[in-house]
Amino acid sequence: MDAQLTSKRGETETHRRLKRLAVLWAQAQGYSACAAEVSLPRCRYRADVAGYRARGADGGVTAIFECKQVLSDLRRDNCHTAAARERLQTVNRRREILEKHLRVHYPTLRGGETLFPEFDSHDFAAIEHHAYRRVVSELSALQKRLKGATKFESLTRYRCANLFFLVVPNELYREPELPLGWGALVECDGALTLRRKPVWHDSSADQRLRFLQRIAVAGTRQLNRLLEIDFEEVQTLRQRL
Repeated sequence: MDAQLTSKRGETETHRRLKRLAVLWAQAQGYSACAAEVSLPRCRYRADVAGYRARGADGGVTAIFECKQVLSDLRRDNCHTAAARERLQTVNRRREILEKHLRVHYPTLRGGETLFPEFDSHDFAAIEHHAYRRVVSELSALQKRLKGATKFESLTRYRCANLFFLVVPNELYREPELPLGWGALVECDGALTLRRKPVWHDSSADQRLRFLQRIAVAGTRQLNRLLEIDFEEVQTLRQRL
């Protein structure tokens, strides 16, 4: 079967392999507590892999590993909010100018639902104006990116971990496409190589403890799945105690 085909859990073989390599690399670097699909504190995202490395009395080091197998998936999560908002303002001004001129040149577009022309809506889509359609399409794409394509930026903004790593196949590695502040682990010949070091993000001891707790919860969930223990069985036993 094609390695890109998804499993019953909706995950491709390539993505699963990258996660496995990330866990292997993390443990080799001293992250003795690792888990996949970890729900992160302070945000709505899950990490493909999360790791915790003990370090003296200061609470240890936390790391997040995000695995991407195709460029479109990488770009979908790598929106830079400031640049996107600036572009959104530019495109929106362009839309306003186009609509102003279209109202003059195409007065028949007026809807006529009010007594005052300045309050009427206009059906600009009716004339299929090429430049206007292009502007509206870009506006829609930018708004969608700002709404749901800021995963990488959000993880660093909320300081969900001390270190962040992007895990990609060798053919996907492109320096300009990497999220700011993230390290890059590149797969080559069945192993990961650190191609770019991550930027350190400070976090409190309490934040690191909550991160470790999330790893423990995810690890327990995965162990339950492996041992075929379901929630109802746990609840039944709990009621007997």
